[in-house]
Amino acid sequence: MDTAEIIKLSKRYIMNTYGKRSIALVKGKGMYVWDADGKKYLDFLAGIAVNALGHCHPEIVKAVKKQVSTLIHTSNLYHIKQQAELAELLIKHSFKGKCFFCNSGAEANEAAIKLARKSTEPDKFETITMTGSFHGRTMATITATDNARYRKGIEPLPGGFKRAVFNDIKSIKKCISDKTCAIMIEPVQGESGIHIAKKDFITELRKLCDSEKILLIFDEVQCGLGRTGKLFAYEHYNIEPDMITLAKSLGSGLPIGALIAKDKTSSGFGPGDHASTFGGNPLCCAAALTTLRIILRNNLSQHALKMGAHLKNKLEVLKKKYSFIREVRGIGLMIGVELDFECKEIVEKCQKAGLLTNCASGNVLRFLPPFIVSKKEIDKAVNILDKILGDCL
Repeated sequence: MDTAEIIKLSKRYIMNTYGKRSIALVKGKGMYVWDADGKKYLDFLAGIAVNALGHCHPEIVKAVKKQVSTLIHTSNLYHIKQQAELAELLIKHSFKGKCFFCNSGAEANEAAIKLARKSTEPDKFETITMTGSFHGRTMATITATDNARYRKGIEPLPGGFKRAVFNDIKSIKKCISDKTCAIMIEPVQGESGIHIAKKDFITELRKLCDSEKILLIFDEVQCGLGRTGKLFAYEHYNIEPDMITLAKSLGSGLPIGALIAKDKTSSGFGPGDHASTFGGNPLCCAAALTTLRIILRNNLSQHALKMGAHLKNKLEVLKKKYSFIREVRGIGLMIGVELDFECKEIVEKCQKAGLLTNCASGNVLRFLPPFIVSKKEIDKAVNILDKILGDCL
């Protein structure tokens, strides 16, 4: 099938929830993907921060093939070796606690919200989230998310959520009540256009949570597992949250999410309190375990930091060249370029020129390349962008 045939078939049978999509990708290798017509693209979106090791990494392919031919699924009615090994590796490189595995970032955040309510006093049920946040598309996580457009038409929404201003500790204090059980925050916000939590804000937030006996949840679904230059984004702040949620990069494209909670908090869940049929199955855990081992063995967090600095510097050069670039911001390989205008057309032109990126918050070009990206590939991507932005003058 060519691209036109795939699009026709999709339009006929797939619900129209993803807007205009003009290409159908059928093959990937390393930093590149190919569409059904054979056109090659440099991928600086990585499946929205999922393909941390690029496409079809040989070790991931080998591990998945081996697991597929051995055991794919059993359910959590039984112990799963790969799941236990993955949990051990995550805990050894984060903080003392326990893991719960699911299928996505939204599910990991849903589990965190549920655990926060279960592990605190019975009359505490409110979770405070931030302006600019994105936590998922389930009914609870979409309520926690700060984007009214996502909630339109599905009201009434679940209760128990309040919104505070990102990077404003005074705003959070105003939201706290005797019913507050948790504060959930992305240390680096992705969907709203790459906004980084300030160090003094996070320091004060940790102190506030300790003094008020409130759980601190870090949503690291997009920014975790090496993308910011450290394995976990919380490490930039010299504090530990009570819970962190992970997904995206964890499985190299296979669906897996994880909730890590400190021992005291994790004890809030007992048998039957939460579950996931597919969560942490042998196949997805084999992919995740291999992914994490590769990231650690090759120190890809540090490589992401170095390559992110190179990408940011190249984009700063473009900022000096084009007055309509308001700001270049980000950390590691999580970078946004804010423009004076909507960037949808720029994304489409980049795609036609063989570069995949996307638009966040309307006017922010978002770059989330795989951790394996090189300076040569960064230079190529920025050169493509330069030519396209030049046409805007």
